[in-house]
Amino acid sequence: MKKADIGLIGLAVMGENLVMNMESKGFTVAVYNRTVEKVDRFTSGRAAGKNIIGCHSLQELADNLASPRKVFLMVKAGQAVDAFIDQLLGVLEPGDIIIDGGNSHFPDTIRRTSYVESKGLYYIGCGVSGGEEGALNGPSMMPGGSPAAWPYVAPIFQAICAKVEDGSPCCDWVGENGAGHFVKMVHNGIEYGDMQLICEAYQLLRDGLGLSSAELADVFSAWNKTELDSYLIEITANILAYQDENGERTVEYILDRAGQKGTGKWTAIAALDEAVPLTLINEAVYSRCLSAQKDERVKAAALYPRTIRTFGGDREEFIEAIRKALYASKIVSYAQGYTLMRSAAGTYGWNLNYGGIALMWRGGCIIRSVFLGKIKEAYDKNPALENLLMDDYFSATMKTLVDSWRRVIAYAVSAGIPMPAFSSALSWFDGYTSASLPANLLQAQRDYFGAHTYERIDAPRGQYFHTNWTGHGGNTSAGTYNA
Repeated sequence: MKKADIGLIGLAVMGENLVMNMESKGFTVAVYNRTVEKVDRFTSGRAAGKNIIGCHSLQELADNLASPRKVFLMVKAGQAVDAFIDQLLGVLEPGDIIIDGGNSHFPDTIRRTSYVESKGLYYIGCGVSGGEEGALNGPSMMPGGSPAAWPYVAPIFQAICAKVEDGSPCCDWVGENGAGHFVKMVHNGIEYGDMQLICEAYQLLRDGLGLSSAELADVFSAWNKTELDSYLIEITANILAYQDENGERTVEYILDRAGQKGTGKWTAIAALDEAVPLTLINEAVYSRCLSAQKDERVKAAALYPRTIRTFGGDREEFIEAIRKALYASKIVSYAQGYTLMRSAAGTYGWNLNYGGIALMWRGGCIIRSVFLGKIKEAYDKNPALENLLMDDYFSATMKTLVDSWRRVIAYAVSAGIPMPAFSSALSWFDGYTSASLPANLLQAQRDYFGAHTYERIDAPRGQYFHTNWTGHGGNTSAGTYNA
């Protein structure tokens, strides 16, 4: 009997669909699930008659794999991954490969790569995006870990992943140890930002301009034929157009309380660790937290009643202004996300291919969009690009968007419509494009109460000074450091 090309553990929705995807591309797959009844149900049902081998133990799984054995874990992130790694080390051999395709936190992947390599095996932490449909028809895949493992898994991963128009696979090697899961984490953070921006545009159109769900569906459908062409804009139009069996718009009956799985929070924490101002994604995370305070918000709304001032100008013109503001904010979100990846690459010694990452996100994943092609072009042209806003295309584009952006946010503030992601993006843009910020006063305050010193504009950078502001202090100053 032919041995399997790869094994997969974890037959939930994503695992099953990845197995079906791999089998459809000509690979034989061995499968195992901790609840072995799932294995039998799968192999006698959906997988019946296909090149899929059901296994009832990890030893049986290992025995059915061609060497070097490749085992793909699709289990819940956290302790379950560590438990399976330890069990697999008992049945695998040096040179075999363990792959974690879940949403693991990148520090765990760094630790696990080191641990598995110390046992003579290889480890890959692979971000997988695209949900159920992507897993079956072609996800975006972001593998990192042991570089020596990549040639063995590349033919499988690049066969099953999504492809862009020219056939290029939305999967390539990202970097060492936790690089793949870090890039997937940033992807998820950007996903939070994209979704929040769309929701803020929706609220502004609904509450400020009084558009119905049917009209909103038409607006988002039209926007999807512009630079905003993307999966999330497309599904937003579909959601707004959807009617139940009674002709009601389902979206209007959904409670305004958002959930989250934590990857956006991880991105925000990583940005704080790297001292990178990831303001838009942070606000997207906080907005979900605020939405969860539904009962408090209802009480507060009664205590502070307000009537939203309806927009009184040219509606079509203002809808276009909102579209431009959404595009400008989206550019900022990606600029911040790429800055975070650049910073982390320096911290962890990763050699990230930023244009390649944009290509990986062009298809299969939740944030797939035409816009990512422009990011790839920017980094292909200048791999050392400091910030997306410094690219010719993006700088020229932003200059055409800023006036609309300011106008939209000014109206929202005056009307009492919250737009935290739009607003934080504009504030960051104004700060980033300011040659002078008030941090001179801030540093003076720090020196006044803590003798933290300061640099001067009329002295070389790196030379520090302290002032005895009150006349009562001494000349001793604190050391300079960045936390």
